[in-house]
Amino acid sequence: MTKLRWFIFSIVIALTLPGFAVKPPNFVIILADDLGYGDLSCYGHPSIRTPNLDRMAAEGMRFTQFYVCAPVCTPSRAGLLTGRLPIRTGMAGAPTTRHVLMRTSTGGLPTNEVTIARALKQKDYATMAVGKWHLGHPTEFLPTSHGFDHFYGLRFSNDMEPAPNIPKMASMSLDPSPEWWNDKLMRDDKIIEESTDLRTLTKRYTGEAVKFIHENKSKPFFLYFAHNYPHVPLFRSKDFEKKSQRGLYGDVVEEIDWSVGEVLKALRKENVAENTLVFFTSDNGPWLVKNLAGGSAGLLKDGKNSTWEGGMREPGIAWWPGKIKAGTTTHRVASSLDFFPTFTKLAGVAEAKDRVSDGFDISPILFKDEPNERKVMFYYNGDQLFAARKGAYKLHVMTYTGYGKEAPKKEEKPLLFNVETDPGEHYEIAAEHPDVVTDIEREMEKHRANLVPGKPQY
Repeated sequence: MTKLRWFIFSIVIALTLPGFAVKPPNFVIILADDLGYGDLSCYGHPSIRTPNLDRMAAEGMRFTQFYVCAPVCTPSRAGLLTGRLPIRTGMAGAPTTRHVLMRTSTGGLPTNEVTIARALKQKDYATMAVGKWHLGHPTEFLPTSHGFDHFYGLRFSNDMEPAPNIPKMASMSLDPSPEWWNDKLMRDDKIIEESTDLRTLTKRYTGEAVKFIHENKSKPFFLYFAHNYPHVPLFRSKDFEKKSQRGLYGDVVEEIDWSVGEVLKALRKENVAENTLVFFTSDNGPWLVKNLAGGSAGLLKDGKNSTWEGGMREPGIAWWPGKIKAGTTTHRVASSLDFFPTFTKLAGVAEAKDRVSDGFDISPILFKDEPNERKVMFYYNGDQLFAARKGAYKLHVMTYTGYGKEAPKKEEKPLLFNVETDPGEHYEIAAEHPDVVTDIEREMEKHRANLVPGKPQY
């Protein structure tokens, strides 16, 4: 045997030994709340500066057509963590009710649902949820009941625990007082602060995330870091006061950008960056009715609570040094539903055979910028299917302007848009493409026929 062959043989043998086992990749999801498609400088915002997210995009991949599965908090987060449409898990919202869990809600993400965290425990991952949960606040629905070793954060949105005698429209104030809210901070399943200073959240969350990375650098880990902001009421630390030309909203987004930089810095410092996939996105579009306290969907139509593009198309940035080609902008369609199948496949977790998945492995997109298996994207608002996209075309059968004065409208004739050439959905073209309308209608009928809705958990 030649020296070269002997060397190669020795390496192969060494890699099969227990001490040389290849470590599965780490995963980090950083999720903003109510951030719009147009709110980052790398997505075109003229006055909000996001240098860390810009650098993340420059070192990784920026998606121009990344979607979430619902236009509001609770169902969007349920879909992200399970890879299943919220209508299947009972988290879409009960008919005629609000579609997010409230402080008085008694339900939550069913305990028989498998989250990313629970699936990764099969491979002995360390798991932690930092930030906003909003998938049920009774103990049996908290992160620690859904595969997370630890939880540090708020149980739901930061506007859901107002103090007595709170001023009217306080959440829209551009000079809010932290004394107007009594948000309770939790660690694992215990309340550790009865009234948390909301100005400290982003920095404290970031410290917990960095600590988790440091403590688990020697084993595979999954960090789900879900910010409470820029959901109203808006607060930032003293270091970011009056820093942005965009005012309070810009200050809040720029502090989130700082937080992203600290997480990436920690991964580099602990020498795990080249074995970690990080993804940044938002749970839904901007809360436009909050005026200057809300964000921007850029060129997209409408925002939060709407199935127009502005409600469900989000910033999406993927980062994995040495694996994802730096400086890539992809126009491939992807979704937060895809995190579950992508992460579990990369981790070597066996595919579940007992439940329907709505996500697809996006490894071909991430590593080769090639299409994956997705053919159709479905747009739900609550438990109703409002629209579907196939290829470049999107068909609306129901429409609703987010938090508008009118009720959701069933269109007498479906509305068709080419959301690649017309992402703002300005030019309706159904009459010009009757064959496309028919094709997408068939896809929607097929989807409904095979759908087994879950029992509402609200």
